[in-house]
Amino acid sequence: MSRVESKISLKLANLPDNPGVYLFYGANNALLYVGKATSLKQRVKSYWQKQRNPRPIEEMIYQVEDIAWVETESVLEAIILEADYIKKFNPKYNVLGKDDKSWNYLYLTKDRFPKLQSLRQHELSKIDKGKIKAIFGPYPGLNTKEAMTVLRKMFFWSDCEPNSDKPCFYYQLDQCLGVCTGEISAEEYESRVIKPLTLFLLGQKKQVMRDFEKKMKQASEKENFEQATLLRNQLYQLKKIQDITLINRSFFEDELFLEKDAGKKLKEKYSRIEGYDISNLGSSDKVGSLVLFQNGIPKKSGYKKFNIKGVVGQSDVDCLKEIISRRFTHSEWGRPDLLLIDGGRGQVNAVKTILEEKNISLPVVGIAKGPARKKNEFILGEKNPEFVAWVFGHQELLIRVRDEAHRFAIKFNRSKRKI
Repeated sequence: MSRVESKISLKLANLPDNPGVYLFYGANNALLYVGKATSLKQRVKSYWQKQRNPRPIEEMIYQVEDIAWVETESVLEAIILEADYIKKFNPKYNVLGKDDKSWNYLYLTKDRFPKLQSLRQHELSKIDKGKIKAIFGPYPGLNTKEAMTVLRKMFFWSDCEPNSDKPCFYYQLDQCLGVCTGEISAEEYESRVIKPLTLFLLGQKKQVMRDFEKKMKQASEKENFEQATLLRNQLYQLKKIQDITLINRSFFEDELFLEKDAGKKLKEKYSRIEGYDISNLGSSDKVGSLVLFQNGIPKKSGYKKFNIKGVVGQSDVDCLKEIISRRFTHSEWGRPDLLLIDGGRGQVNAVKTILEEKNISLPVVGIAKGPARKKNEFILGEKNPEFVAWVFGHQELLIRVRDEAHRFAIKFNRSKRKI
């Protein structure tokens, strides 16, 4: 083993199992590549554990002479730190290993009450720079929609119409400070929302927390307990950032975190998938379907049909609870590795409730389909990093399971109605 190989081997053995940024250095200490990770240990080791192909980012591994990393408290902070390194050093293989589709930016508009927006690399040249207050990024592989949701919960940025006739949706969720209702001035909005949001996106989370703690103390001393409570909640959100889904599927495809099949171990772990759907015609003709996929292939002998017996009226959630409860009275059907639900958060939570009542531990994934079935939003019943990686590496398979469960449910419903 050469000196370089020995050095890298030692570094790999000491990697932490935490989020952060990793840096690959080549000859003369030149920064070749910077990447983000939900688990530095798993991500960086994966580069040396797989068969290499003649892609630029993989050829880079032969040039790596040293590894460094910076741990962060959340994935979001790792994303921000990665963007900072890319902007400062423009590492060669960050450019070669990406295409425009994976480069995302966040920016603040120059409105009286600035809004947080997103754009992609190829849109940069088209946007009117005079309408931008500040731009942040690039963020390779960032799920910008999810990132903006997380940032709204922490900083209450608003995109509603100022001084409108009624409170916006986010005001009702306590995630808007009253731009829509005229309860906050532009100056106060700048101080309470835009300034801390900007500092955070510049990587200065600790400064933001110090400022919040100071303002919380001042609000308490003035007996402004409502604002003190709000700041306390913001501090809690900053300390406990829930952000595992911030990374798009392209993050796993483009950056070698796991093999395309998420690794043999994970492939075997989730090889038996049961998919469920409900079909009804209003409050009548309610049926449920169960389809079985084994190693990615439909296994028709495992398909099951359910006539809904105990649900009055129209409630897909209650119908789903009934068929899941009935399914797990049949041990002879075998045990699945994963449950795939055609539905959103409500359906996923309903299934988890039934499983908990029966003391059954199984991962659950929902796919919210949206109008005309044009939307595929994945709802994860658990946020284990390995499981999240597997899901985002197998979206096409899970969509096939969802579509087959939907097809089978519709077919059964139609057969009952003799259509």
